[in-house]
Amino acid sequence: MLPLLFNRSRLLTDAKLLGQWGERRCEKFLRRKGLKTLTRNFSCKTGEIDLIMVSPNSAIVFVEVKTRADESLTPTEEVITSAKQHKLKRTARYFLAANNIEVRPYRFDVVAIVLGRTGPVQIRHYENAFMM
Repeated sequence: MLPLLFNRSRLLTDAKLLGQWGERRCEKFLRRKGLKTLTRNFSCKTGEIDLIMVSPNSAIVFVEVKTRADESLTPTEEVITSAKQHKLKRTARYFLAANNIEVRPYRFDVVAIVLGRTGPVQIRHYENAFMM
């Protein structure tokens, strides 16, 4: 388990810091699974993708990271709406075209990270969470 890089109470009160921490935590988690980082926080006129990685079988993996302090109101995965998926797909198409790699296999993963007030951090990884 990775240690909390910041004081838990500070993360719980600063949404931006919590999001940045979650993305770093996610990247380390996926690297331990054998994925390699291509880029972080890719953005263009169509949107933004948190992480773009390459799987052990050379597929491009577009990763949406959702970090929450807790899930008392809504499960973290429910915030990946169809509108958000559409935006991610457009941004992924742009990335593939701009890098001339449209023929490479690719997938969309979602990683939900829940810090919680106490106890261990929860990480849930959904491979192929949605299709293009």
